[in-house]
Amino acid sequence: MAGSRLERIGTIYSRTTGLIKSGALSWDDRPLWYDIYEAFPPQEEPRFDRPAPNIKLKKIFYKEDEIRAVFHRNNKYIGAANMFNNHYKSLTQKFIEKYHVIEDQYKGEGTKEQIYADAIESLKREKENQKEATVEEVEPISLSTAFKEAKSSQKNVQETKINLDVKNIFKD
Repeated sequence: MAGSRLERIGTIYSRTTGLIKSGALSWDDRPLWYDIYEAFPPQEEPRFDRPAPNIKLKKIFYKEDEIRAVFHRNNKYIGAANMFNNHYKSLTQKFIEKYHVIEDQYKGEGTKEQIYADAIESLKREKENQKEATVEEVEPISLSTAFKEAKSSQKNVQETKINLDVKNIFKD
């Protein structure tokens, strides 16, 4: 029993207890969960052959889940979201916020399809405005001016070069 890896022969707790009692596993090397399992044992032993409990699960849906589902069904290529950046809102979050704002403007008179279409249009307009703002910030430079700037910066770098003697670099 101690060398068994099969879930059919005892539980993981009983096999670990057997390993500790036989000396194959020292008390100091016991798993982290072992003490918790002993302090708070389950009401029924978790065995592979125990039938699943007949518990009715509640379906939990939030108000925006339906909106999110429709948005993702109609827009397959949304892009990746950076989960590490809490200050950045994903496209889905922005859409849901727009949807709620437009829904409040309609005051219950518009259909879901109208609100959805208006929210999509609002997002598109916002994206176009952002593109225009970034384009306006960059000053157009002619090609000859860009070449002249690159040439002058290259000359500055060449003037500041230091002559190094590789053979005598460590002789100081």
